[in-house]
Amino acid sequence: MIDGSAGASEIASRISSGETTAREVIETTLARIASINPKVNAFTDITAERARQAADAVDGHRKRGEKLGQLAGVPFAVKNLIDIAGLPTRAGSKINRDLPPTSRDAMLVRRLEAAGAILVGALNMGEYAYDFTGENVHDGPSRNPHDVTRMTGGSSGGSGGAVGGGLVPLALGSDTNGSIRVPSSFCGIFGLKPTYGRVSSIQRGRLIKLGMSVEF
Repeated sequence: MIDGSAGASEIASRISSGETTAREVIETTLARIASINPKVNAFTDITAERARQAADAVDGHRKRGEKLGQLAGVPFAVKNLIDIAGLPTRAGSKINRDLPPTSRDAMLVRRLEAAGAILVGALNMGEYAYDFTGENVHDGPSRNPHDVTRMTGGSSGGSGGAVGGGLVPLALGSDTNGSIRVPSSFCGIFGLKPTYGRVSSIQRGRLIKLGMSVEF
């Protein structure tokens, strides 16, 4: 059994060794999200069936003796300004949720999945990333998993809350002026804003940006 304290490398190692299966990890993750998310409001969308199908594919590769990716079976989620195929890209706004579903995943999502990671959903955020607290008037505020009376920080509040609360070991956010670093600090986790240009615009794919010249 994988609990909420397990990191990405531990999960990938235990799946690769056959100690557990990707499907077991995903079912445990989805159950944890169902139990904890109503308190912390980190997720706005859950991609449960997509995650189960991806987990079964990882387990199939392992059973056939095929080489697994470095993140094989590791659950992850992304801030809802990053494209996920089949979902409208909200960017925390009211009007964007009425847009047609996106036709394909952002490159960042595809690269993580190519390494074997498994997407489980989209995460709450401040509207259009213009936020330092984790507030959202449309989806409700993301709550600090260590004390739900306190804020997560923003604008990647759902990302901070999801990782800090042990819902997923890995999440993507975006950061113009602290939107990864602030929630990471408030939620007691490690967060990284890469040097600008380290993750190219091609790798990022479609991402609704607050500041083009400084955005990750």
